[in-house]
Amino acid sequence: MSVSETSAQAAERDRVVIFDTTMRDGEQSPGASMSLEEKLELAKILEEMKVDVIEAGFPIASNGDFEAVHEISKIVRDSTVAGLCRAHQMDIERCAEALKPAKRGRIHIVIATSALHMQHKLQMEPTEVLDAIARTVGYARNLRDDIEWSAEDATRSDRDFLRRAIETAIKAGATTINLPDTVGYTYPSEYADLFREMIETVDGADKVVFSTHCHNDLGLAVANSLAGVQGGARQVECAINGLGERAGNAALEEIVMALRVRGDRLPYDTGLDTTQITRASRYVSAITGFPVQFNKAIVGKNAFAHESGIHQDGMLKNRETYEIMRPEDVGQAPSSLVMGKHSGRHAFREKLKELGYELGQNALNEAFQRFKDLADKKKHVFDDDIVALVDNALASSADRIQVKHLRVIAGTEGPQEAFLTVTIDGAEKSANATGDGPVDAVFNAIHAVAPHEAMLRLFQVHAVTEGTDAQAQVSVRLEEEGRIATGQAADTDTLTASAKAYVNALNNLMARKEKSAPGGKLASGF
Repeated sequence: MSVSETSAQAAERDRVVIFDTTMRDGEQSPGASMSLEEKLELAKILEEMKVDVIEAGFPIASNGDFEAVHEISKIVRDSTVAGLCRAHQMDIERCAEALKPAKRGRIHIVIATSALHMQHKLQMEPTEVLDAIARTVGYARNLRDDIEWSAEDATRSDRDFLRRAIETAIKAGATTINLPDTVGYTYPSEYADLFREMIETVDGADKVVFSTHCHNDLGLAVANSLAGVQGGARQVECAINGLGERAGNAALEEIVMALRVRGDRLPYDTGLDTTQITRASRYVSAITGFPVQFNKAIVGKNAFAHESGIHQDGMLKNRETYEIMRPEDVGQAPSSLVMGKHSGRHAFREKLKELGYELGQNALNEAFQRFKDLADKKKHVFDDDIVALVDNALASSADRIQVKHLRVIAGTEGPQEAFLTVTIDGAEKSANATGDGPVDAVFNAIHAVAPHEAMLRLFQVHAVTEGTDAQAQVSVRLEEEGRIATGQAADTDTLTASAKAYVNALNNLMARKEKSAPGGKLASGF
């Protein structure tokens, strides 16, 4: 063997594949549904970030998921596009069809291996599960060369049976073996030991890549994923902002930066462009309506903020006293431009670049005008104000219904009343309504101009920045016939933001209703 071949193999052993499941497992979070256009844009961002594998959906679940996987397969050229399927021939065929345009496509098959799941969910005997693995993995391998097999609830599976299941999948043609901690039950040392044992004892383990997929029910998803890498896993399945079912998945940004910052203990490379992390985080937050908590690691508003006098003193002397990574490394540039009503278009464009936005000329002009309007209302325009302003515009630019005028009468003497004018497909429509409080009146007025049966499931308000002139960021979640949609909006007037967020959610709900397939959407919980 040549020296170059040895180096290449060593580099491969030190490489951790990043598998992003934001659009599949992340979208299964209640209220986190994404439109096709949003998924296409997210796929572009993930590919620019150099994510290795993009799991784009569950093709048999709905026509919408099939279309998402199919369309993403057309535009992604460098990353691998994966589609999920159960261990059924029909699922596999649907997945393969969706992946047809993909330059690099992966069929991802999942079946449970724990006694609990086999008995109560699958209602199958262990021998039947092994037969299903051999049959479906083999069938998939005839359709695609890249096959991932997942043992749902692997961490609660009998290890002897799990070993047999893995060997069966490898013999049938699987190239990646995923051992998910489906319910967030395992512990780091236990999970690392699981990988060591399987890699050491499974026949054919040297021919495949082992993968982690951890849920965060006990807050251990990232720790468990890193422990899996230490145990020999060379793929990590994760999601932007830790999005996912229940308490979420392992957060991509935390995994990647932990590997980068602690290379002394975790000497593995991901190859990701980490400067795109904040951009991806903000986009996912904007399209799902799930705000990122202020103290969230890596991408939170306060992740690089220092208020303590002792900390500030240390930072002024040497930033490494309190920062283990630079904000620039994850796309969070330190504030260098003070923005206000006298700021020009060039400064505004540079600030947007700092914040991770690249807008076309028309979008830039519109955003700049909104910025100037905001600057007339506020003494100080902070970075978070600009982020909220741009995200709000991006979320509502294609809405069929748009708020044009709102006036509200409120106070101690009710009833409160709202006078509202909207445009629906360009045509104006007005109504006034009363309610138990000004927000209720506003929402009643919206119902009058745009009748619907949706139920309000979430109404949330928080200030984007400090001060009485701060913008209010409002999130609204609506549900109708099992469909859930979220809307967001920001404005210095809380009631205006509330109206715009409700209308944005209503538009998103209508779009999902128009595109939804009969029978609803299947879900996989691994």
